[in-house]
Amino acid sequence: SLIRAARESCEVVVVWIFVNPTQFAPGEDFEKYPRPLERDLELCRQVGVDVVLAPSAETMYPAGHQTHVEVREIALPWEGRHRPSHFRGVTTIVLKMFNIVQPNIAVFGQKDYQQQAIIRRMCLDLNVPVAIRTCETVRDPDGLALSSRNQYLSPPERQTALNLSAALREAVGLVSERKIDLDAARKQMHERLEAEPGIDLDYAEIVDADTLQGLETPRDRMVAIVAAKVGTTRLIDNMLIPPFSLDELNDHD
Repeated sequence: SLIRAARESCEVVVVWIFVNPTQFAPGEDFEKYPRPLERDLELCRQVGVDVVLAPSAETMYPAGHQTHVEVREIALPWEGRHRPSHFRGVTTIVLKMFNIVQPNIAVFGQKDYQQQAIIRRMCLDLNVPVAIRTCETVRDPDGLALSSRNQYLSPPERQTALNLSAALREAVGLVSERKIDLDAARKQMHERLEAEPGIDLDYAEIVDADTLQGLETPRDRMVAIVAAKVGTTRLIDNMLIPPFSLDELNDHD
């Protein structure tokens, strides 16, 4: 879906395939993270990608590498709190990618909402001449957000995981219709997810869409976010709260 979105906007589409070691902390799933390169290349051929870059870790981080890029405030909460070194790895590799490819537009998915917000901030702060486009999360028909990590879920765990999107959907509907305040929506998400056997909740919050700060009163630009382990698999998800939309977010590039 990201490739198709890029194709609609650009004459040349470059896909970068790289499992970045610097965004995995010790004990995370770097070694077993899916790397179906041949399948990925075939999918790229099918949708008309012009160039695929699939560098080795040694190419991207040669001996003596010691420079990193770090965004501060919006990288500290939520995923930053649970994965402290993660976003430093993300911003470093993305800036390296931008410098190598020199794109006009870079396309990211909404599912990693904090990631795309941090990359937007990095581009703004460092005057990187790349427009960031965020595309809607792709979901299975039952609502589960697509993720490489979904393949780790057993059938019962996958059924349990549906509670994440369901909790978000309920909270977003009630808040957008002004039937419930933010504290009540947050409490409702927590109660649903904490009561479900097999879910170990990290956070379920409603935040400012730009700063990622938690909110006590409604704003025009809000996002509901959630992260939890289902079994041993950590999943994240989010939903924008109307009237805020991806069109509005992308207009702020």
